[in-house]
Amino acid sequence: MRLAAKLIGGLFALLLVALGGASVWFWFYPVTVNNAVNQFSAEFAMDTPELLSGIGLIDNTLLDFHSGKLGDYTRAKEEEMLGRLREARASMDRFDPAKLEGQEKLSHEIAVWFLDDMIRQAEFTYSGYRVNQISGVTVSLPQFLTDTHVVVSEKSAERYLSRLREFGRVLEETRVRVEDDRTHGVVPPDFIIAKTINGMQSFVGKGAAQNALVTTLPAKLDKIEGMDQARKDAIVAEATRIVDETVIPGYRSMIALFEDMAKTATHDAGIWRIPDGDRIYAAALKSNTTTDMTAEELHTLGLAEVARIDAEMNTILASLGHTEGSAVERLRTLGQAPEHLFPNTDEGRQQMLDYLNKLNTEIMARAKELFITLPPQPLEIVRVPEYSQDSSPGGYYNAPALDGSRPGRFYINLKNTADNPRWQLPTLLYHEAAPGHHFQLSASQLIEDVPMLRKLSPFTAYAEGWGLYAERIAAEDMDLYANDPWGNLGRLNDERFRAVRLVVDTGMHAKRWSREEAVAYMLANTSNSEDDVVREIERYVVWPGQACAYKTGQLAIIRLRQKAEKALGERFDLRAFHEVVLMNGAMPLGILENVVDEWIAAR
Repeated sequence: MRLAAKLIGGLFALLLVALGGASVWFWFYPVTVNNAVNQFSAEFAMDTPELLSGIGLIDNTLLDFHSGKLGDYTRAKEEEMLGRLREARASMDRFDPAKLEGQEKLSHEIAVWFLDDMIRQAEFTYSGYRVNQISGVTVSLPQFLTDTHVVVSEKSAERYLSRLREFGRVLEETRVRVEDDRTHGVVPPDFIIAKTINGMQSFVGKGAAQNALVTTLPAKLDKIEGMDQARKDAIVAEATRIVDETVIPGYRSMIALFEDMAKTATHDAGIWRIPDGDRIYAAALKSNTTTDMTAEELHTLGLAEVARIDAEMNTILASLGHTEGSAVERLRTLGQAPEHLFPNTDEGRQQMLDYLNKLNTEIMARAKELFITLPPQPLEIVRVPEYSQDSSPGGYYNAPALDGSRPGRFYINLKNTADNPRWQLPTLLYHEAAPGHHFQLSASQLIEDVPMLRKLSPFTAYAEGWGLYAERIAAEDMDLYANDPWGNLGRLNDERFRAVRLVVDTGMHAKRWSREEAVAYMLANTSNSEDDVVREIERYVVWPGQACAYKTGQLAIIRLRQKAEKALGERFDLRAFHEVVLMNGAMPLGILENVVDEWIAAR
């Protein structure tokens, strides 16, 4: 009942904002931090239909005004949103932090940091490559439409068709923005342009009838009770027509633009190559790490971590009788032995999914040993969509919908099973699923008496830091590798991979390394295949600073745990430590340290 009341209150708040904005909101609600943060969050959500559907609270309800729409991608809208951000930030100044306490004080601190960071990023009008091989509307919207938009009734199917029509508009608005970026000196490197063109051509190359926006629809329609086959066929036919007449031409137009840009594009990898690039990178590092660490400090940290982890790996390899060559060379040779691989067939792919589900069942059976609150939301382990697997990472996680309409999903890239040998899979699962992102993101949705912002986990260093910390939990606290030295090597190999990220990201964007220098360093210091390394390096090219979040966050959480263990001695309770870290939701690392300090003092 309490949850239902809160849900109704939240939906009512959204409706109030839709009808009358801030004045209506505050006429009904007292001016508290939570309500102020919910106000600006609701206002932004109302303008972002994709975000509302991703949250999953009001799709297919009486309040659903949005699920037949897509957002506005024009520059005018972006400038309007920046103005709203500044207004929202000013609204936080009405509160005196000295008079706040508990969760309200924490919500204020988090909201202020978040808004300052959003404004800092948004003030760079030309800051990156809005369409690239792994992100932008040409990649994100197909997955949104096929995976996030819920088709459960004839009305929701009609809204899907409406969004397909909207997709054509979005593609044109985005093409105009890419043209504008180009005139202001923001053009991707030649190798990014080539990969982006390949991805777009692959998506539309088989025609409308074979496009994922159409082929994924019949199975959803078959689940709708009472819909006759003629109506289903008509909806599929209309989707095919829209894709053929609207979506594919939009992609073709974007492809033509990128082909034209390719004629004069340069090969430089770092973001320093665009106007104001050094400042853009500094702001990206601050946003992604939520610290004030400089590129030089992060680069040095990465080099030190690579050396430390390499020594640990050498010790394990020597104990297994493998002593010739570097740790990377030995892992690359031994790790690709047939006994470590699943067959690269449909049967082998299913075996890999079965193995991952088995690992998840095993760790969930022991999770109570280390955690007080366990995720009530279900987890699905599924393959990365085939249309995006060429440029996708080995695995990633999408959070469950707040209303329970969509489970948490761990996506595993099954294009080539050799990219994920058996000895690397446990760590990948522990990071993405339990006790990693599935625990962290589901926990944030369970927190009570906090604004919606804190349930959405918008801080990369915390989220990815927890995922990497979760890998260490499995090894050191649950001893899951006691009889699996290969699995432990996989864990260390993945941790070193994250340390290498610090080196190559700062190398390209601050030290002006070339793409080839970054690829060579990663090949020399990880066991990843060359194809995988190239995908990773090119990801860092278009997402400056994001790769620095993982180790930064992990080391911060480890340091805070060690601080608590030292201060509390025998009174230290690991389950309680995890509860305080997870059940306050994501936040900047400096604020997290304050939370842990207060918890230590209270105990």
